[in-house]
Amino acid sequence: MASGAAHGNWLTLGKDGRLSLYAPTDGGLLRWTETTRGGPGWSGPHFVAAAGLTHLTVVQGADTYVHLLGRRERAGAGGSRSVDIVHAVQYQSGLAVSDWRSLGNPHQAREQGGEPGPPTGAIAPDGTVHVFVRGAHQGLMLRREAPNGKWRAWEDLRGGGIDALPTPVALAGGRVEVCVAAETGVLVWRQLEPGGDFVGPRGFALRPSPGTVAVLETGPDRATFFWTDAESGGAAAWRAGGWPAALGFSPDRVPYGVLRASVDGYDCVILACRDHDGTAVLGVGGTESETDGFWWYALAESCQGAPTLALDGRGRVVMALIGPDGAPKVARQEEVSGLTLTHWDRL
Repeated sequence: MASGAAHGNWLTLGKDGRLSLYAPTDGGLLRWTETTRGGPGWSGPHFVAAAGLTHLTVVQGADTYVHLLGRRERAGAGGSRSVDIVHAVQYQSGLAVSDWRSLGNPHQAREQGGEPGPPTGAIAPDGTVHVFVRGAHQGLMLRREAPNGKWRAWEDLRGGGIDALPTPVALAGGRVEVCVAAETGVLVWRQLEPGGDFVGPRGFALRPSPGTVAVLETGPDRATFFWTDAESGGAAAWRAGGWPAALGFSPDRVPYGVLRASVDGYDCVILACRDHDGTAVLGVGGTESETDGFWWYALAESCQGAPTLALDGRGRVVMALIGPDGAPKVARQEEVSGLTLTHWDRL
């Protein structure tokens, strides 16, 4: 069984139109794959070994390759431990995952070696892999891989007092931006051009709860960040240059699953989160029209961590969660007006 929910987009759509679902487990991760486009059958779980994995983030690029990022701890001599960041790729639905490659530790000093946080990532449209971690100095560290497979050295993007989970987004125009909750508010780094250096951090006097920030590209080269406000406890949406818009619900303080999709012909943002009692909740509102109202639906299913969202091979919204017993469950959009989910299938 799964030991919890992964971070990032852990329900992915392959080039062949089949969904795959990834979840951490003892000694590695588990993967389930649809047997046909649009389901409902699934194969799995398939076990992928990764000893010492303490965190799993799933990121997918425009080429549909699925990148698995992990933080790994290993025992050394004399009771010491070593920490590194690892990376593997699945190129096609249902096929083998590549060997894990160590990206090392951004800190060379032994006394700092165990300090990097869990990795998060974004894949630029040209295939460049960006891996971000919080460093030992509580600032942002970056390592990136060019499309030719060559990894650059770790880069120190500075900043301080940041949350353990940076939130990057790869925009369709080729740039990458990163938003991080910090002790001083919100910090944002951005590329001025595709493949360029990151500028920032630029600070904003806002107060998201650590670990709750999620992001979607909601307009041409424009990101909207979603989080839970640290003071009010309410869900909020924010774009640089404006003020956060309240979304009318107070979720548990875990990340959101996010998706942009058409519902009855309307361009919508869909959020999946968890209520304080552990119940999964679905929210729907117009893209960049948050002040017009957001509608929330409790789903009567309990979950660990945050649910996730994806479109299946038939264009239907699919929501996945990890139940309290460690079993994944999925539900699909019914072919009726509005956004109503079918019954839950336990994988």
